[in-house]
Amino acid sequence: MAKLEDGSEKGLKGHFKEDFSHRTRVGLAPRAGHVDRDAPYQRIATEEAWTFPALVKAQMDYLESGAASDDDSLKMAGLFARMPSLQEMLQDLGDLRISHMDEMGIDRQLLLLTAPGVQVVKPGDGTALSREANDIAAEACRKYPDRFSACAAFDPRDVEGSVKELERASRELKLNGAVLNSHFQGHYLDEPAYWPILEALEANDLALYIHPTAPYNAPHYEQRGFFGALAGFPHDVWLHTMGLVFSGAFDRFPKLRLVIGHMGECLPLHLYRFDWMQGNADGRARPLIDRGEPIRLKHPISYYFHNNIWITTSGVAWEPAIKFCQQVLGPERILYAMDYPYQQSYDEVAAYDRMDMSAEEKKLLMEDNARSVFRITG
Repeated sequence: MAKLEDGSEKGLKGHFKEDFSHRTRVGLAPRAGHVDRDAPYQRIATEEAWTFPALVKAQMDYLESGAASDDDSLKMAGLFARMPSLQEMLQDLGDLRISHMDEMGIDRQLLLLTAPGVQVVKPGDGTALSREANDIAAEACRKYPDRFSACAAFDPRDVEGSVKELERASRELKLNGAVLNSHFQGHYLDEPAYWPILEALEANDLALYIHPTAPYNAPHYEQRGFFGALAGFPHDVWLHTMGLVFSGAFDRFPKLRLVIGHMGECLPLHLYRFDWMQGNADGRARPLIDRGEPIRLKHPISYYFHNNIWITTSGVAWEPAIKFCQQVLGPERILYAMDYPYQQSYDEVAAYDRMDMSAEEKKLLMEDNARSVFRITG
């Protein structure tokens, strides 16, 4: 096995975890169970990160050029780039990654270009890097058709280029969805200028996975130690998702599929209150966003979570939360994810096998919902 900087072995018994402030590495807890090697379902993990050298170089070149704006997502890319063991796992789409999958019992990964992706590089460079990323991902899927599926990258700052690349990713490369690492220098897809991208996603039958990145107002989080998964990440995806709902995007594009991770960034817990308080925002003008006519939704907020939005369990192998979301959203709307390599654990996989739910619901969670939402066959 390869060695980490601290000399420990980098198998899955040497679980990797990185804290944004202190860069501490922790080990796995003692095993509470064992992965069922004869489970009556495949395990399709749907938020599994990767990157490639040209993108890391482009991010670092722009960060160090002095020309970049004060972009905390780009700074996060610089942090990740200085972690060799993490980069080795992120950049491998072959033997190392598959060996980890085999050890943990993961049958297939859905590859997502890791945050912050192409949307933080020098303006004008993102679409070319998207094409390169999508070509690499498609080649990995062709080489390992039973192990990998992938979502397409795109740079939303180039709307026309994004539309063309999403069409190519769907029609030529046969990728399974698209991934956006949430905001791009404080902009979100609920702004009408970016709606051709939503139209292209719907037209090409591509589910959109919105993955977290560093929040736009990161200093408020960083000063409190909440820059990453504790608050900044989920809050930014929360804003992006609710912005799309209240923009009327799902009324305009009723077949648009949106996927968000980490147990829906806690949004399902608030559906009752969202519907109750919908009038606080519904029908109000959004002059700082679109300067258009006020939009009134056709349905309660909960409708869109039952018809357009799916959630994954990435990083939350917690039976009470999973079963709650299955109850309030429906068992067909929850997908298994691991969040490799940021949060990888043999114990978590074993915990899913032990969860007390029907065989039908377990298969939906671990396999069938991923196949349906991301059009995965084979």
